Amino acid sequence: MYNWLTMDRPKLPEKIQDKTKMVIKKTKGGGTGGGGSFLNYVLTVVTIFVVLSLSYSIISSLTSKKTVSIPISELATDIKSGLVKSILVKGDALELEYKNGDKKVSKKEEGEALLQTLANYGATKQEVSSIKIEIKNESGFGYWLLNLSPILFPIIFIAIFIWFITRQMKGAGMQAMTFGQSKARMIDPNDKSQRVTFKDVAGAKEAKEELAEIVDFLKNPRKFLDIGARIPKGILLMGAPGTGKTLLARAVAGEAGGAFFSISGSEFVEMFVGVGASRVRDLFLMAKRNAPAIIFVDEIDAVGRVRGVGAGGGNDEREQTLNQILVEMDGFEPNEKVIVMAATNRPDVLDPALLRPGRFDRRVTLDLPDRKDREEILKVHSTKKPFAEDVNLIVIAERTPGFSGADLYSLMNEGAILAARENRTKISQFDLIRSIEKVMLGPERKSHVLSKKEKEVTAYHEAGHAVLASILPYADPVHKISIISRGRAAGYVLHLPLEDKKLQSRKEFLDDIAVSLGGYVTEKMIFDDLTTGPSNDLQVSTALARDMVTKYGMSEALGSVALEGQGGKVLFGRGVEEKGFSEKVASDIDAEVSKIMKDAHDKATRVITENKKLLTAIAVRLMETETIERAEFENILIANGITPKKKLDIEHQP
Repeated sequence: MYNWLTMDRPKLPEKIQDKTKMVIKKTKGGGTGGGGSFLNYVLTVVTIFVVLSLSYSIISSLTSKKTVSIPISELATDIKSGLVKSILVKGDALELEYKNGDKKVSKKEEGEALLQTLANYGATKQEVSSIKIEIKNESGFGYWLLNLSPILFPIIFIAIFIWFITRQMKGAGMQAMTFGQSKARMIDPNDKSQRVTFKDVAGAKEAKEELAEIVDFLKNPRKFLDIGARIPKGILLMGAPGTGKTLLARAVAGEAGGAFFSISGSEFVEMFVGVGASRVRDLFLMAKRNAPAIIFVDEIDAVGRVRGVGAGGGNDEREQTLNQILVEMDGFEPNEKVIVMAATNRPDVLDPALLRPGRFDRRVTLDLPDRKDREEILKVHSTKKPFAEDVNLIVIAERTPGFSGADLYSLMNEGAILAARENRTKISQFDLIRSIEKVMLGPERKSHVLSKKEKEVTAYHEAGHAVLASILPYADPVHKISIISRGRAAGYVLHLPLEDKKLQSRKEFLDDIAVSLGGYVTEKMIFDDLTTGPSNDLQVSTALARDMVTKYGMSEALGSVALEGQGGKVLFGRGVEEKGFSEKVASDIDAEVSKIMKDAHDKATRVITENKKLLTAIAVRLMETETIERAEFENILIANGITPKKKLDIEHQP
């Protein structure tokens, strides 16, 4: 396979969001960070300037009309000429309306009557009496607001600005006072829309049986206490990512119907030493007040790693937080009705004091689901999805070995998205089949068009993998071959076991390494050249050969010795293993790995040479159709005298 990837261990993170509510009341000030406060100040100042500018414009438009202003003498002349129709008197201001429709303004002498003023300019009483004169006294709220607005508005906005600044400072002060309080979220047991029970968790039967005792204790604690039994204080959920650890914890809370506090291990750790320990104390204090209660700490390895290896010795923040957790779980004060649940996928890095009896003394392991469990999980995720008549979840479960619960959720969701993208109202089996490959390898790269030469090389490369997987007795059978690019792979061979495996033998490993080298051998044999395509094949097969020698004791030369641990330290982003063996043993390891790779290469070369006709038939068909499904591939095998692998053949292998 071009950049051929191992198909039986897909790992995808699970993302499940809980609708929760904060236990700690947020401060009314709503203090923000330094950058947010500065931005608020700038926006406030800009807003004040904009409002003041608008106010000034409005006031100016109200106080100064776009009309012609004339002197009182000209008004008297117009009255004598009979041009004026009406006069509106507003204090000392005069609004004039002429018979031709013009509107003008004027102003009389302050404290002087209008008739007297006009008489002083020669307008008689008879001439004035023919004009409609209306007097309007300016008074009331509008009058005073109009006159005082240039003074009041700036004062009001300055007062609002000072209040806003004070509010921000108060909020920051309140945040500082609550910095050490717990950030745990409490799930409301009465929220039916977000409630999760054991019925919503498919598979994991043994884990649910273990946790059912915790639920029974929370509901009926007297039954246990009367007989002298003590429920475990700590339950550690261990398993690969996506196996449902968080979902099971939510199910326990939903079944118990009691207080459930959820927090992530990373939320304890802050820049300041002592904050994490303070939050731990506050969290347990809240749980005691709401007892019986469950505290769930997700990703506890963030604070529960082995002590004594931190950069700050025994005084760094993470170690103080861990010390406080140890004291709260099994200190001087007994916590009979507070149960701590934690989840991690790295139990090997946890501190031994955290795992001793009295703390996390009950460990629940969640494995990847088997075929039956996968079928049940698929049914759970398909409850609200309309399926076509051809959908068979049993087939989907058989084709997804190694998938976690999160992977299966993603598979069903991708199937629904594919159907909706093609404007169909029901999900078909073809959508789910395509979703399997999308979850494993990524979406199709339709824009990545191979040249004629690259297409031929890729077809023979994948055909080499397929031939070896079909001929070698301990290799998994082929389900699909494709030279359509997906993700980083230019082509791929989907070969899956006929049944779930818990153990793998040395013979299976050796055949897997030979299958991985199928593309490498084929390119070298057919084209007398090599490309960069088999690079990932070599990495995967070499790593597997080294694990056989150093971890599994499957080397004939070195014998049953484990020479490397489960993991090492990290330096500059890369793993650094602490070697507990000499340079001579290291040389022997390299020699044994090289021998395994050479034997696998010779085996692959022999099988490809003996089945060159089958190799050519598969490659030619791939170049024609780009994809070969299992049924068509088995017909090609039968036509070339090869019997396809069946379940009984595997069970009766010698």
